[in-house]
Amino acid sequence: MAALDLLFPPPLERANELSPLVTDRNGEWLHAFATPEGRWRFEADLDQVDPVFVYRLIAVEDKRFYSHWGVDPLAVMRAGVSSAKAGHVVSGASTITMQTARLLEPRERTVGAKLAEMVRALQIERRLSKREILELYLTLAPYGGNIEGVRAASRIYFDKEPTRLTDAEQALLIALPQAPEARRPDLRSRAAKAARREVLQKLAAAGAMDDVHAEEADEARLPVARHPLPRMAYHATQELARAHKPGVIRSTLDASLQARAETMLADYVKPFDDGATASLLIVDNKTRAVRASVGSSGLDVKGGWIDLTTATRSPGSTLKPFIYGLAFEAGYASANTVIDDMPRAFGDYAPENFDRTFRGEVRVRDALQHSLNVPAVRALDRIGASRFAALIRAAGVDLKTPNRADKSPGLALALGGAGVTAREIATLYAGLGGGGEVAPLVWKAADEQKPDHAYRLFSEDTAARISSILAGAPSLEGRAPADLSRKASRVAFKTGTSYGFRDAWAAGHGGGYTVVVWVGRADGAPRPGATGRKTAAPLLFEVFDMLDRNGATEGEIEEMEDDAPVLAMAHFGVSQDKAPPQIVFPRDGVEVFLGAEKRGFSLAARGGEGDLRWYVNGEPLDVEQTSGRHIWRPVRAGFYDVTVVDKAGRRSRSKVRVISG
Repeated sequence: MAALDLLFPPPLERANELSPLVTDRNGEWLHAFATPEGRWRFEADLDQVDPVFVYRLIAVEDKRFYSHWGVDPLAVMRAGVSSAKAGHVVSGASTITMQTARLLEPRERTVGAKLAEMVRALQIERRLSKREILELYLTLAPYGGNIEGVRAASRIYFDKEPTRLTDAEQALLIALPQAPEARRPDLRSRAAKAARREVLQKLAAAGAMDDVHAEEADEARLPVARHPLPRMAYHATQELARAHKPGVIRSTLDASLQARAETMLADYVKPFDDGATASLLIVDNKTRAVRASVGSSGLDVKGGWIDLTTATRSPGSTLKPFIYGLAFEAGYASANTVIDDMPRAFGDYAPENFDRTFRGEVRVRDALQHSLNVPAVRALDRIGASRFAALIRAAGVDLKTPNRADKSPGLALALGGAGVTAREIATLYAGLGGGGEVAPLVWKAADEQKPDHAYRLFSEDTAARISSILAGAPSLEGRAPADLSRKASRVAFKTGTSYGFRDAWAAGHGGGYTVVVWVGRADGAPRPGATGRKTAAPLLFEVFDMLDRNGATEGEIEEMEDDAPVLAMAHFGVSQDKAPPQIVFPRDGVEVFLGAEKRGFSLAARGGEGDLRWYVNGEPLDVEQTSGRHIWRPVRAGFYDVTVVDKAGRRSRSKVRVISG
């Protein structure tokens, strides 16, 4: 007998065929997924089921459950005598264990099937405790339609967990498994009400409920429709469900933040009439745990099923803070380093600023805060594009660079010439907010802890200085600076716009969180005029305001004092050839901006023989002793003729318009 038991064990593995359920970090339901056969089935835990319900279930279905070994001989004898007297089956003798055996191996109801259930019940009792048998029954019991198990039934019929059930709810849940389709309350309310009344009468007769409560429960309303199960964080929860075995997966997401983030993002993109959508991430800087992940503005929008937090996109200018951070680390620059913002060709690459104007000499602080392109490319040229790419990849960001002939990254990296995802940008900015240590994002609550294997991209001091610069960037139009608001956290943020206005970015950290916003079309089509500052940054600050209201106070960004200037970066990497002189800055026909500080413009040319002489409106311009360069300091706005002449008398001329601020 024992050998047969081992050779033909009961199919307990069916209990593992569960619906994947992803919860937030506190156990709140985020999203449930049906089993492959389309059923809702969640594992029951007696600690999470109303104990009064369990007591009453046993009182009605199997009052000697704790004393028999799977088959109740007294119940079998009683059922046999009753059926013989009546000439037909009056009552069954199935114990809860036998019913569980039938749920594991459904069979037609025959005498042979009943005997097989008895054998299986004995086998189950040998393998499982009474508690485990109850949990198995409450996991598999049918409740109508595609609902199986007490958790699914309670959620769908009553919109709550079965931890606390009313008398009426308990009676209905006891009655349904015996005839789940015939008694479905959402389809056959009369039959459901009659079955519930019968259970209430049995409970009263057994002394498990008094008559008054039974009568009150009989008058309670039945559920007339199914409640939809929670469906938040669709993209992130689907990814988690696919990566883990069926059952409960506790994520790092916060249900409250997730719900608000989804609503905010959906409302934000509604006014867009060009098919734009958006994605959003909120990360806890301390542990790198993702608190909210919104992959699109809705599943009903074009491209809404795509998780755009994982889509590879051009980052625009969002990598500039990390270029300057590495320049700080290498000693090439500091916040006060003077760097030239003027036209410059790097081989065949000649970057321009977004507004097509140049500002001459600027500090690195100003270059980063105003997202000037040429200084960023100069800094990257000094660091080395390959070295920058290698460091960023070492930090866990898989920069996807174009297939160049020499296979090496180019200087276009500074302006978005590589592919990254929103998650990777969040990883970098969380590292910036975490003192320069970059670590992978955390999605499972079990993995949440302070990163102990982080990659140090740069020092805490450099991270603090870069953050201070970003926090001092010009405020959005209509938004008061954080320094003037007693409630708002300072936010170190950077925007980015990809070539052709295909991607609008805003990323930043403050108050202990990192937020990344992407806005664009899922198909990558251009959106003329949709910049990161105009399109993505407003949502970024809406999210930070929401986090402030939620109590985001950790990791405040300090305002760092200006450090001492270092060697002007304009001197790095300048090369000349022997061709006739050609003005590099200011080029013919350009407009240059004369700021309030009137720092002046460093004139530059390439080619020519010997020392070059410069003239502005025919007047010679001497070399300044302090810088050793020709610095042009116009006193007023207007049009100017700039000329350069080499030793051989060859010259180049440009007509320039100066605009004052």
